[in-house]
Amino acid sequence: MPSRFRQEDQRLHHELILGLLSFFGVTVIGTVGYRVIEGWRWLDAAYMTVITLATVGFSEIQPLSDRGRLFTISLIFMGVLSIAYVANRFTEAIIRGYFQERLRRRSQQRLIDTLSQHYIICGFGRTGQQVALEFAAEHIEFVVIDVSPEALMERGAEAYITIQADATLDETLMQAGIQQAACLVAALPSDAENLYTILSAKTLNPNIRAIARANTAEALKKLQRGGADAVISPYITGGKRMAAAALRPQVMDFVDGILTGSERSFYLEEFLLEPEHCPCIGLTLHQAQLRSQSGALVLAIKRADQTLVPGPTADTVLQAGDLLICMGTEEQLRRLNQLMGPIRHRPPRKPSFPSNS
Repeated sequence: MPSRFRQEDQRLHHELILGLLSFFGVTVIGTVGYRVIEGWRWLDAAYMTVITLATVGFSEIQPLSDRGRLFTISLIFMGVLSIAYVANRFTEAIIRGYFQERLRRRSQQRLIDTLSQHYIICGFGRTGQQVALEFAAEHIEFVVIDVSPEALMERGAEAYITIQADATLDETLMQAGIQQAACLVAALPSDAENLYTILSAKTLNPNIRAIARANTAEALKKLQRGGADAVISPYITGGKRMAAAALRPQVMDFVDGILTGSERSFYLEEFLLEPEHCPCIGLTLHQAQLRSQSGALVLAIKRADQTLVPGPTADTVLQAGDLLICMGTEEQLRRLNQLMGPIRHRPPRKPSFPSNS
């Protein structure tokens, strides 16, 4: 159901159109009336109608009959009413920022149309807001979708590209550039909405990475079957992290320090080895000398067949399609990216690293 603000916007739009049509209708009535009653030419009838409605005070182009004068009086009343209605609607539109909002939407849509490999956040509640903060800290281009204008206004979304619409609709996702997007995060309030969004996203862009929020274990399974690449339950994940913080507090502090926030000293990053670009394929980690030349540490390697190699040794051979999970400072990761050639991250990350697609 459209929100109250969206209904007001639509009402004002319709009333503005109605007012302009009514004024145009009065002009037509006046022109036809003078043509029929006085027998004037169409140009003379139209001219008389315009100067009458404009109340400019010009005299009649030709003497009017009694019927013509009565018609002119009626035309003046109709003109005054229609002009007053249009002026009232325009005043309300200016006060409510109707025209400014439409210009802002058009400007944002033009910006969205230029995006590629961006992220889409569906739902701007507490979860969606936190995701947006992390994306902003990583300098990632993203679009926020929420049906509630209150949520978008009250939670500091002014600095983001936003769309006020229903994220479960195909037309909304297409408006957000789903076909060019790299990842979608479904953080809507209900599991059903998140499932509908994932199904729509995967239909419109089968290659998109879809992350969904689940409130129950049953919904988690359904979202996975629906095509979600990853499903996060805030309650399950929150419980695990609380237990880990209680049992291994220093470990959790370290992990949090490299995963989130804008003031990090170290970062975790992933790099995909593509055979057409990376010169390190076929070499061991010792031969590639990634650590000695960049200072970054390779923590794990995920093979193309999804096999995970944790803590790779110096004898581990790099293969095409490997996904390297690395840790280091921003400068170390930048040097590592340069050593491995013009390859891309998966998914695309901080634009500060060169040669990302």
